[in-house]
Amino acid sequence: MALYRASPKDGIAWITGGSSGIGRALARELAAEGFTVAVTAREEDPIDSLIEETRDLPGRVLSYPCDVCDEQGMAATVDAIEASGEPIVLAVFNAGAYVPVSGENLSVRKFSRSFDVNVMGVVHGLVPVAGRMRQRGKGQVVMIGSISAYFGWPTTAAYGATKAALNAMAQSLRFDFDRVNIRLQVVNPGFIDTPLTQRTNFKLPALMAAGDAAHRIRKGIASGGFEIAFPGRLVYGLKGLALLPSSLRHRLITAFTGWKTRPSLPRTRRPRS
Repeated sequence: MALYRASPKDGIAWITGGSSGIGRALARELAAEGFTVAVTAREEDPIDSLIEETRDLPGRVLSYPCDVCDEQGMAATVDAIEASGEPIVLAVFNAGAYVPVSGENLSVRKFSRSFDVNVMGVVHGLVPVAGRMRQRGKGQVVMIGSISAYFGWPTTAAYGATKAALNAMAQSLRFDFDRVNIRLQVVNPGFIDTPLTQRTNFKLPALMAAGDAAHRIRKGIASGGFEIAFPGRLVYGLKGLALLPSSLRHRLITAFTGWKTRPSLPRTRRPRS
């Protein structure tokens, strides 16, 4: 029996991190298909303009503000969405934070922030919504990962580690979710022109617009494959690169990014005791 695929007639699509970038564009895509889309973003990231933009589409966008780092708040958000009378049949965990990390100036705060948002922010929503889907015997869950999960890039020590964690989490949970008719997918997009990638300080190959990425994600959600990865020429190249010996891969990435010629950061003075 084929695993469940979400349909607008079955209930609500829920997207976290929907105020900008991929999440915002995907909310428009789903509303255009007829979904009622519950969008979660922080209070300081309002989606009023998104609601206005989608007013004439077949579906509609509703706002459910919450910080994904708030465990109880996320559970309450799931309760509030389903209190409308319709179940969440598609959950897209898109909220993410890219905090550049330099080995020359490490910070515990940067790692903590990255894991709090990118990993625990998913868990805080996944646990309550998957429980409801399991009770109903169907659902679809999508986690937004990244090609940075395949191996390490400069400045992605925290971000790439979180996306690798999401990929491993999805691969593991898939065994059990398959048994209870919850389709689980992970999206590993290439470089997308969003506020996150604008913080990088090296060239980004095959940079895509957020709208193009959202369209590909929507097609992947509909087709149902486990990994949704794009653009193909970049993904296959990186997967081939991942098969190389790590020392050779490191040299190639160093050359490609020009990392050896990058100016070193000033040394941080050690605090006096």
